[in-house]
Amino acid sequence: MTELLVRLFVKNKDDIENQAVRTSYGSLSGIVGIVCNVLLFALKLTIGLIINSVSVMADGFNNLSDAASSVISFIGVKLAGRPADKEHPFGHGRLEYITALAVSFLILQVSLSLFKSSFQKILHPEEVIFNPVLIGLLILSILVKVWLMAFNRKLGKRINSTVMLAAAADSLGDILVTSVTVISAVIAGLLGLMIDGYMGVVVSVFVLLSGIRIIRDTLEPLLGQAVDREMYKKLSSFVESYPGIVGTHDLIIHSYGPSHRMATIHAEVPNDIDFEMAHETIDRIERDVLEQLDIFLVIHMDPIEMNDAMVIDKKNMVTEIIRNLDGKASIHDFRVVNGEHQINLIFDLVIPHAYTVDDEQRLLKQIIDEVRKRDPRYNCVITLENSYIAEE
Repeated sequence: MTELLVRLFVKNKDDIENQAVRTSYGSLSGIVGIVCNVLLFALKLTIGLIINSVSVMADGFNNLSDAASSVISFIGVKLAGRPADKEHPFGHGRLEYITALAVSFLILQVSLSLFKSSFQKILHPEEVIFNPVLIGLLILSILVKVWLMAFNRKLGKRINSTVMLAAAADSLGDILVTSVTVISAVIAGLLGLMIDGYMGVVVSVFVLLSGIRIIRDTLEPLLGQAVDREMYKKLSSFVESYPGIVGTHDLIIHSYGPSHRMATIHAEVPNDIDFEMAHETIDRIERDVLEQLDIFLVIHMDPIEMNDAMVIDKKNMVTEIIRNLDGKASIHDFRVVNGEHQINLIFDLVIPHAYTVDDEQRLLKQIIDEVRKRDPRYNCVITLENSYIAEE
């Protein structure tokens, strides 16, 4: 069913980096959610009126609120798909994250409301009425929600959409809540045990944790997260594959939505290369990255020494010292300034984020001491920095 709906309503379904295609997926998800929840609301309201059941009608209005959640998702995805304008030159893609955040807060509201009502039932147990019609209706609702959860999860993973994954989590919460209602009613009807309050508390905590996880995952791209190691290897290898590029460092990627990314990287080039030729290569790389990887890349050139044996020898010495002290640390932008009584070794030192100030000072002292053992004239001029790459 999922693939049939995708084929019918999403053109160029495999071009998931295209914003228009992503918007089509998001619109499909929102519309399907609205239709399913409205149909469940209408069915439960009708049966509730026929059998005069307040609980069935109340559950129907819960589906109506789920439909409102789908409306929020639909509107959010539509707004996120709007093109860039003069006020927002990077587009509106981050609205997708904000929409997912809104849906996750609805999940939190459901979990807190369930916890409150369940705790009240523990303090003041109420008789659970075993009604075969009600049980059948709730089971039907569970089946619809299971399909809706699988639908949103599949599409969400396909296009890396936080909104759809949040919608899937919302459906999972409904499944758990309704399942607890069914199980409690069956146990109450067969054994006379009133356990719905206790089960409700357990489910509410699970739903709460699910909502918190979605909030965390949604906030990370908004706050700015480390570059994924796989993406780092892919992009750095792409840049380094061009003639004249001997290395890269300091890759930073900014996300303005799942389909709009901007990046900066330092590309190392020989210091004796023709400037215009190097500039032409840099321009070509930036164009190719945009066309092939859909990333707006800005490259900063760093000239490095490739022929001076003395500089290369000192760089290798410092690199080996640091590798022996801490294999997770690295250097770049190495330069040598010779003086009559002092030789400055200038470089940037990249250290793990876990380092404390004491760790930093200890490593710096160890490096300086080890370097001076080689030659007392060596003076290290070190700039500390952290990597922008996700640490393993």
